Amino acid sequence: MTTIERAATVGTLQPLGGGFHAFIQPDGGWGLNNAGLFAGERSTVLIDTCFTESRGKRLRDAVAAVANQPVGVIVNTHHHGDHTYGNYLFPEATIIAQHACRDRMLATGLDTCHLFEGVDWGDLEISEPTVTFTDEITLHLDDSAATVRHPGRAAHTNEDAYVWIPERRLLYTGDLVFNRGTPFVLMGSVTGLITTLRELAELDVETLVPGHGAIGDASLIQPQIDYLELVWEAAREGMADGLTPLETARRTDLGAYASWLDAERLPANLHRAYSELRGEEPGRVLDLAPIVADMVAFNDGKPLHCLA
Repeated sequence: MTTIERAATVGTLQPLGGGFHAFIQPDGGWGLNNAGLFAGERSTVLIDTCFTESRGKRLRDAVAAVANQPVGVIVNTHHHGDHTYGNYLFPEATIIAQHACRDRMLATGLDTCHLFEGVDWGDLEISEPTVTFTDEITLHLDDSAATVRHPGRAAHTNEDAYVWIPERRLLYTGDLVFNRGTPFVLMGSVTGLITTLRELAELDVETLVPGHGAIGDASLIQPQIDYLELVWEAAREGMADGLTPLETARRTDLGAYASWLDAERLPANLHRAYSELRGEEPGRVLDLAPIVADMVAFNDGKPLHCLA
């Protein structure tokens, strides 16, 4: 099945107990992210929003159907538009993120819209975080406490944050974890994400809400590590053989990972691995245009396809 043949469905709010929910948008491919919700007696908190105006409004309607209070806080797990472009639909909320997330949102604006053809974006606005933190911050959600933590390194991006509720053994990872989706480290670090995933695996997680794909548990983490280790080894060998990232991608046997969504991310991930192998700073901004061109070439000339 090609990406063009896939069909997206409307997101649904799934209760997780104790006022916590996950807003899941199948099939979890490009732009079809998940969001989190705490709807308590005294507070309503969102973890991320959605990519387009219409999907953001569906999230807003789903929240209104179960919440006793307006959304008072939004936590953005990173700057990518599928997790942040819907912020403006909740004007009453205080938006919280890691310091670098605010900087990247202001620097990139609505640039992501130019990557995908045929998407009805609606009337989007950038609504950036107004409260930022360096390492971690605690949110008090009625009688529960949630730790919002930066891994301390570049991973999926430079500014990732995950939300951990230890008393419920509940973890919202943002795009640090995908479920049957190809990891994407173009704006982060292969080695940094591997280290971060190993740290997440040490948490006592019972329920894991990934950034994309179905809800799972801690068993979602190791396959992501295995894929990234394959990428790293392929990059090391490709550089030694004098190959470009695209040439390396074309000779790499993805095995079971070839069936994961958006496999065309492989050359982008290899570009990041090559950068790290050259000794460049993890998370440094790479030239996007030629890397997108490599992803399109690897995808048999098909453009990146977003069903948002």
